[in-house]
Amino acid sequence: MSSKKITPEKSPETTQKPAQPRSFPWKEVISWGVTALLVGLLLLVLFKGSIFSQQVEAEASIEATPTPLNVALPPMQTSTTADVSVPRQPNLDTNVPADVRQSVVHYTVEAGDSIFSIAKQFGLKPESVLWANDNYFGGDPTTTLSTGVDLVIPPTDGILYTWKDGDTLAKIADKYDADEYSIISWPSNHIDVTDPQIIPGSLVMIPGGSTEIKSWIQVVEYSSKSGVTRVIAGAGGCQASSDGPIGSTAFIWPSANHYLSGFDFTSYHKGIDIAANVGDPVWAADNGTVVYAGWNDTGYGYMVMIDHNNGYATLYGHLSAYYVHCGDFVFQGTPIGAAGATGNVTGPHLHFEVRLNSGFVNPWYVLP
Repeated sequence: MSSKKITPEKSPETTQKPAQPRSFPWKEVISWGVTALLVGLLLLVLFKGSIFSQQVEAEASIEATPTPLNVALPPMQTSTTADVSVPRQPNLDTNVPADVRQSVVHYTVEAGDSIFSIAKQFGLKPESVLWANDNYFGGDPTTTLSTGVDLVIPPTDGILYTWKDGDTLAKIADKYDADEYSIISWPSNHIDVTDPQIIPGSLVMIPGGSTEIKSWIQVVEYSSKSGVTRVIAGAGGCQASSDGPIGSTAFIWPSANHYLSGFDFTSYHKGIDIAANVGDPVWAADNGTVVYAGWNDTGYGYMVMIDHNNGYATLYGHLSAYYVHCGDFVFQGTPIGAAGATGNVTGPHLHFEVRLNSGFVNPWYVLP
């Protein structure tokens, strides 16, 4: 055996280096980020470009398709003459509507007509009809109309005047408070504006002209035969209420019959005697307040009187019964009583009066 000491072999020492920290890949991240941004921008540009292109195409389509205008064009006319101007004649009718009557017409009075109803039928004022028929009325509106009378109806409100020798436009316009040009320009007058000469005897319309007339109202003093009372007083009378309904002045007939069976309106009889049988209904001719309802001993018998709170009053006499009381408010058409023969009468009828302030109006003037 060998005495040689065997020494174990030392394994070579392994020297380990310390681990180095791993760095963040900034370059790669930034590179990919830039790439993603560029791609996004590219897509955005492409998307917006597509929308813009569509919008441009739509606008171009709208502009390329104009809305047709439905305008009727006049037919083309040719002329062989050199002068293509349109001649114009002076027109003096521009102030007169085409649907306005421009000439005079005649009307035959029928039963039940009044100057008010005739004027209303033709759209005129009663005064215009009165002035146009001065040969019949003589300026007196209380003249009673007779059936069959031929009345001249002017085309518009004003004076229908027969031209006289020596008249001038200035003189006549001043006399009737009218305008010279309105006379010249009225179509049916046929006046030449360049030489306004009017032949005497010509019928000339003076639009808007006016003149004085006698009062429409007859005021009479009390007398035993006038049918007028000094004061409407008695058991059935009362003071009118100030807050009652106001009349329209468009009166209606107070009974079914529209003709007379007794006296007409005269200087001694201030009303009309409307035909009626005992018990026939009587109604208010307009809105108002009852100021008398009951017996009246001055000849009216049972009587109703209505104050229309506008200056007018109506009276209904010789009733057989009355259905209202003093102070009642009534309206046009309200039943107020029944016709009869009470008081100073010779037979049944309805005595009807129209009063205005302190006077009397012919009922024919206000009834339709």
